[in-house]
Amino acid sequence: MRVKRGIKARHRRKKILDRASGFYGRGKNCYEVAKNLADRALAYAYRDRKVKKRFFRQLWQIRIGAAARLNGTNYSKLMGALKKAGIELNRKVLAEMAAFDQPGFSALVEKIKPYLNVKA
Repeated sequence: MRVKRGIKARHRRKKILDRASGFYGRGKNCYEVAKNLADRALAYAYRDRKVKKRFFRQLWQIRIGAAARLNGTNYSKLMGALKKAGIELNRKVLAEMAAFDQPGFSALVEKIKPYLNVKA
């Protein structure tokens, strides 16, 4: 008996074309092209979920470093002094303080001044 596989094949192709909606040119409506583009998009999405974490940590370090220089120190000395002082604020919170609460960040730097030049 002949098997046409119409429904299963249509579902498989429809799934790929739905994933490719919004792509450019034939990438959105031609199955052969859409399949390759959708696979590549999934690979980039997987990779970039990890890259995003790296990117944000980098951004936070830049913001903290800039605010630290405005307060007379630098990023590495500030982070070392925070650790010695036992203040456990993560980089995300410190960057938010540096960007949106400069007086609070300055008060934090003043609090850890005794730890800035101590050699351990």
